[in-house]
Amino acid sequence: MRKLLYVAVMAMIMSGTASAADNRVDGLRPDAPELATPGNNAIGVRTLELVNKGQVDILKVEAGKPLPQYDRPLTVEVWYPSDGTNRGGEYKDVYIRDGQTRVTLYGQAVRDAAPAKPAQAFPLVIISHGFPGNRFLLSHLAENLASKGYVVASIDHTDSTYHDKAAFGSTLVNRPLDQKFVLEEMDRLSKDTSSFLNGLVNAETTGLIGYSMGGYGAVITAGGGVTEASTEYSWGAPAGTLKRMVAGTDEHESLMDGRFKAIVSIAPWGMNTGFWDAKGLEGIRVPMFFIAGSADDVSGYENGTQAIFNNAVNTDRYLLTFENANHNAAAPIPAPIESWQPAEGLDFVPFEHYADAVWDTVRMNNITQHFVTAYFGEKLKGNDGMQSYLDIIEVANDGVYAVEKDGTPKPEHTYWTGFQNRTAKGLKLEHKSKGK
Repeated sequence: MRKLLYVAVMAMIMSGTASAADNRVDGLRPDAPELATPGNNAIGVRTLELVNKGQVDILKVEAGKPLPQYDRPLTVEVWYPSDGTNRGGEYKDVYIRDGQTRVTLYGQAVRDAAPAKPAQAFPLVIISHGFPGNRFLLSHLAENLASKGYVVASIDHTDSTYHDKAAFGSTLVNRPLDQKFVLEEMDRLSKDTSSFLNGLVNAETTGLIGYSMGGYGAVITAGGGVTEASTEYSWGAPAGTLKRMVAGTDEHESLMDGRFKAIVSIAPWGMNTGFWDAKGLEGIRVPMFFIAGSADDVSGYENGTQAIFNNAVNTDRYLLTFENANHNAAAPIPAPIESWQPAEGLDFVPFEHYADAVWDTVRMNNITQHFVTAYFGEKLKGNDGMQSYLDIIEVANDGVYAVEKDGTPKPEHTYWTGFQNRTAKGLKLEHKSKGK
């Protein structure tokens, strides 16, 4: 009876004030922090179909037999500054969490818009989704960055999307490989005179954003090597195929790429399941900005993201914490309205995949946009003025808001830079320098 009542209520909502047209990825609340606001560039978006040849086909690996190979397909969505003035467009036929329902999302990007013609190419940002997920899961962040002068490439990781989810071992092995391959391809296309990316993207200055399993891959891409024990889990990667990511091996070292200049890792998975230890995390050498919820019961917090942050002693890093948020903190788009009702084949309502029980999604998205703008602005664009948004009191609740009538800060003002009064509650930003 309770389930029937729920379905009836949802049907009323779906036919009433809420509709599929509410599936916007570009929400901006009045209380959003300063840098969450979109930039001045209009945005274009295009889809690339890439193929990484000669990869191990993890789904067909058999113990004692030669490793099978295949040409691995990857669909990549690319957002970029355009030379137009129009804003607004649709992302059609996007799968949601049930892997069956397709929806339309709405945002600021214009499909196939002519790219800008910059005097200098834009920095590149690569986005890597969770398991399962898709290339649109962080589209709010992709659009926001593109409007601020970045080219953003978001990957559909084969075997790891909503509609093709397969053995977990494929995700474990392929995440860092996919991330590096997309960097290689974006670099190649930036030099191809027949590509729309020619002269548009500077792959020598690249940032990476990974969420959950994308965050796991980002830790490896940053230099973190996995433990030997994690390569032998019965539920993990088969036949030793993860050994190339073990800390201290030549194969792992060969995965490192100096074009990655800064990495954002949101709720990175693996520490709480034995994939990392202090030795492996000492290998991280790329500056990192971690984001997590303090109640994350998927990747863990004290024994998860915070532990990775603490042990990455050979790089400069930050940790932004949403107090009492769970695993969905900061990353996913707002739940599409179609996900608000039960789905066949799932024992939970798909809404749960996107939303947090405590924090509003748009609020978290805005805060993430703010801090990623500051972090990449400093690390990828060399904008020293962004440091004031990062050099703040650690616990936001301890900040004092004290300004003159004209907005000039008083000497006792310690409130988080860029946040309106009373809006920096429940947040914490830790910073540790290399060697600490």
